[in-house]
Amino acid sequence: MNKSKENVVFITGATSGIGKACAEVFARNGHPLVITGRRSERLTEIKRGLTEKYGIEMASLSFDIRDPKACDLAWNSLESKWRTPDLLINNAGLAKGLTPIHQGSLEHWETMIDTNIKGLLYITRLISPGMVERKRGHIINVCSTAGHETYPMGNVYCATKHAVNALTNSMRLDLYTHGIKVGQVSPAHVEETEFAVNRFDGDEEKGDIYSDFNPLKSNDVAEAIYFIYTRPAHVNIQDILMMGTQQAGSNFIHRSGRIY
Repeated sequence: MNKSKENVVFITGATSGIGKACAEVFARNGHPLVITGRRSERLTEIKRGLTEKYGIEMASLSFDIRDPKACDLAWNSLESKWRTPDLLINNAGLAKGLTPIHQGSLEHWETMIDTNIKGLLYITRLISPGMVERKRGHIINVCSTAGHETYPMGNVYCATKHAVNALTNSMRLDLYTHGIKVGQVSPAHVEETEFAVNRFDGDEEKGDIYSDFNPLKSNDVAEAIYFIYTRPAHVNIQDILMMGTQQAGSNFIHRSGRIY
């Protein structure tokens, strides 16, 4: 089902990985986009590439989603035509560190909590009132299999994604009577992202964790998000839990080589 090509899609964390892949998929299908992230040069590059390739309208906002004042200033800087998104994709998120709880870094913990939970809340608080007023809209949060189960040394990251899962369900209860859909996608390992390298503070050797199996690709997740959004008006997909064929859970990966 094709949504109206006039429907604005707002994507957080669009400078890489799943967010960037979402921008590509929705641009390819003709949707005007607002893309956000901290790296302004990367946003400008993505915006230029997608507008030239697909001829769509786009706006970009460079700010730190962890800062509520920065979120507010960015949102209020938009022209009015961009301030009525039909779809909000709360994608911005990250993992930092992989250590047992008694050795964890407070800085890592705060970064994950401020980005994965509070950043999602700040943006949702800015955009959802307009959806309620219009009696229409869709919010899709990027959760994780870590929001459904835990794994050793994943402690705080798993906690933040469990919070995303809970917020998705709670937001739906708050908003469904206003005609607003709320759902999420929960992927396992995904390559073509900066997730693993960021987790290890830029250490590419430690972040090379996909060489012996085939994980999901960022586009796989973006296509799932597009599927959720394009269901008929009476259908709300609440969650898509997805993994590569060689993965059966956070703790079960068949590292037998890249066979697919």
